[in-house]
Amino acid sequence: MSRQPDRILPGVVLMLAFCVLAPLLDVSAKLAAATLPVAQIVTARFVVQGALMLPVILAMGLSLYMTRRALGLICLRAVFLMLSTFSFVAAISVMPVADALAIAFVEPFILLLLGRILFGDEVGPRRIAASCVGFLGALLVIQPSLAAFGYVALWPLGTAFFFAFYMLSTRQVSGFMHPVAMQFHTSWTGLLMCLPVMILAEGTGWRHFDAIMPQGVEWLWLFGVGFWAALSHMCMTYALKFAPSATLAPLHYLEIVAAVALGYWIFGDFPNALTWAGIAVITASGLYIIHRERLSARASLAKAVST
Repeated sequence: MSRQPDRILPGVVLMLAFCVLAPLLDVSAKLAAATLPVAQIVTARFVVQGALMLPVILAMGLSLYMTRRALGLICLRAVFLMLSTFSFVAAISVMPVADALAIAFVEPFILLLLGRILFGDEVGPRRIAASCVGFLGALLVIQPSLAAFGYVALWPLGTAFFFAFYMLSTRQVSGFMHPVAMQFHTSWTGLLMCLPVMILAEGTGWRHFDAIMPQGVEWLWLFGVGFWAALSHMCMTYALKFAPSATLAPLHYLEIVAAVALGYWIFGDFPNALTWAGIAVITASGLYIIHRERLSARASLAKAVST
């Protein structure tokens, strides 16, 4: 059944809300990373997000039961989210949010190629070419960042890689689990994975792992990481209930615009000309792939109807 136009508008509004709220998660993480280790920030995300999602899932009357297969996939999803978040926070602890986010936006290209390799998804030469161009755009952003910040500029590539696997695992779970339940279960399983690492790292002096007791406003930054993560992802979840992903996908690139605005306002960071060129190439390549996906979906639908 096709969605009615009056239901698509709320989906677009919610997706725009995601694009504004998601960078607030990044800003909170960057503020926290100024004094707190990365692993502690990642753990805080799971703690706060899980605590916020629990009353939601109870109010909705969703079942907390999981089959063994579902638990395995949720654990896999939590691992990839944990690694993706760690990589991104490690990056923005040093480099501007917008630069890191632009590099991480090669994730759709990685996802496209992984879908072809792992699931046999049909991917034409034009989309493969667009993916290669998108990676070249990422290099335009990485090159000055690598010179300015060193190997840290490569962390967002880890974010893109792990987030692509996170999306693939989400694809497997979404067929039999409500999105809200999925987020809640991912939060508490991710927390159980983070805690042993934090306990073992205590007192070691490892920069990214040895926890520090937060002081004053640091508690607010840690809460903000989980709060904005929960709120932004809820917006995206419900946006997809109102509007098709093909309609919403192009709007996702507005997240970079919001990240640039917040980065300039709060940290005084503004992308240089080469970074802007890379952002433009990545965005154009991503939008072209979305266009090709739409054409492919229409062709498949037309073929199914004709048969």
